Amino acid sequence: MTTNKSGLRALVVGESWIKHTIHMKGFDHFQNTEYEEGAGVFLHCLERSGIDVTYIRGHEVSGRFPTAAAELAQFDVVVISDIGANSFLLCDETFLHSQLTVNRLELLADYVEQGGGLVMVGGYLSFSGIEGRARYGRSPLARVLPVEMFDRDDRVELPEGFQAQVDLPEHPALGGTPPQWPTLLGYNQFVAKPEATVVASRGDDPILVTGSYGAGNTVAFASDLAPHWAPPQFMNWEHYPRLWEAILTWAAAGRSGRGSTTS
Repeated sequence: MTTNKSGLRALVVGESWIKHTIHMKGFDHFQNTEYEEGAGVFLHCLERSGIDVTYIRGHEVSGRFPTAAAELAQFDVVVISDIGANSFLLCDETFLHSQLTVNRLELLADYVEQGGGLVMVGGYLSFSGIEGRARYGRSPLARVLPVEMFDRDDRVELPEGFQAQVDLPEHPALGGTPPQWPTLLGYNQFVAKPEATVVASRGDDPILVTGSYGAGNTVAFASDLAPHWAPPQFMNWEHYPRLWEAILTWAAAGRSGRGSTTS
């Protein structure tokens, strides 16, 4: 087991879903509901690297995501993957009871400005997302993330697969991993901000972008950490754990002088 000497503390949010299926069989039909999580391999890799992980599933955001700066300050980096802005903004207090409450995404933006790390990983409800429903381009994170998001469906589906071009193989966010990445099956399309750094790309589209906001570091990873955009070839890649450990460690560099803060 590899030990993370820095004692990194990560808050991971999203990568879970509930499926409600209707089965039609001639005249008859029946329904069933299933709960699934996609973060298992990712979380296991982080924990094996010695990272202290707290996981908030999609349906838990309203009740468990921090609502005070002191709560967020317990973490060095926050990872958001495949969970839309509405889950943070339409919390129970507001949506169910019309009560005033803290804007959790504004709180997260302040956290990054004060030195916290933020990583957004692609998916159907990341960045702009399917049919534009993720809506981060209209949220406080629009000014924090190192990319400009489109006000539309931003998915690029590539069933034939693609291999990202690593443009800066020596960037510390890659952790010395080989520049030949396994095949991926899609990504969210966005544009890197002028002051950001494109670490990996597909043609003109950025795939891995790093940047900063205030004293904190930010990362946008356009593809996924789990299926379907991340197929078995990518998730079983021997360097998959090291890549994510390096990305999170780089993002957390604004906290207590961890690692390099070079964008």
